[in-house]
Amino acid sequence: MTARSITSAAPSPLKLAWRRYRKSRLGVVGGWLLALLYGMALFSPFLAPYSITAQHEDFSYQPPQGVHIVQGGRLRAPFVYGFKQVRDPVTFARKSVEDRTTPIPIRLFVRGEPYRFLGLSATLHLFGVPEGHTFFPLGTDQLGRDLLSRTLVGAQVSLTVGVIGVLISFAIGVLLGGISGYFGGWVDNLIQRVVEVLLSFPRLPILLSLSALIPARWPSTWVYLGIVAVLSLIGWAGLARVVRGQVLAARGAEYVAAAQALGARDLRVILRHITPNLSSFLVVTATLALPGYILGESALSFLGLGIKEPMTSWGLLLKDAQNFQTLRLYPWLLTPGLFIFLAVLAFNFFGDALRDAADTQSR
Repeated sequence: MTARSITSAAPSPLKLAWRRYRKSRLGVVGGWLLALLYGMALFSPFLAPYSITAQHEDFSYQPPQGVHIVQGGRLRAPFVYGFKQVRDPVTFARKSVEDRTTPIPIRLFVRGEPYRFLGLSATLHLFGVPEGHTFFPLGTDQLGRDLLSRTLVGAQVSLTVGVIGVLISFAIGVLLGGISGYFGGWVDNLIQRVVEVLLSFPRLPILLSLSALIPARWPSTWVYLGIVAVLSLIGWAGLARVVRGQVLAARGAEYVAAAQALGARDLRVILRHITPNLSSFLVVTATLALPGYILGESALSFLGLGIKEPMTSWGLLLKDAQNFQTLRLYPWLLTPGLFIFLAVLAFNFFGDALRDAADTQSR
């Protein structure tokens, strides 16, 4: 067997990494779950049956409507039962009860409230019920707004905050950490003292302090950008310290010395020769850092310092479930918390699998 045939038969590093990744079943499940969540966020206007601001005054705190396929012992197309308002004979309070006299069919690809998708106007929704009827798969909130629609659209904010925040914080952390480790001396001391100051503050108090500086009169889009900036400003310090250590170890490598001998500038050596060799570490670290941004935005919005109406996010939706009385009477308001749990868990599983895939010593 020739050397060329041996080389062609050997799998590439990317194939070896893919093979190691596939061995982690939880990582594969986490990857597919993340793809599903981000796909749901991307197509949320199409998947949501209603607008996030649409109010149904007669259906405040409406319980979730179950989907049925059997009526009178016979199979039929999916349908739901409507609700009617009655008074409790003991408390005289109005409440909703299922009206089984008139089944309401669920239809696919129906026309509904207009929305914009990728800059285009559209009215087509994945599912819906005939005009004059309502369908709330996850129930409604205090104002009669569909919780499913608000949860789907809220995924756009909760999931993209992490991605944009990681991109910004990693750009700052990699640049400052690389400069600190490469040059050393007073530059290293100055950057590391700033890092130590940032790391010395408890994360939640400094997060609340910075977010409180965002003016309340700002529009929702500005508040969104402000939250991303706040999360990024406190997220780069830990990464900068780790990157500094990696650069310290790499700056004495032969390929760095060769680039310097050829007259490459210092910044080019950092960005073009040292940083690419840290790519696997950075990808894994970014994946594991994303849940922190999701939880940070959720905490700020839950406390009333994050996303404001008319935008929505999973944290803002959880704000409606702040007391035990509400949770006891309307437990479906906790549904956004389930999505936060699934997203964070999926990122952790996916990040662990990527870390194993990037480890060339693992089998």
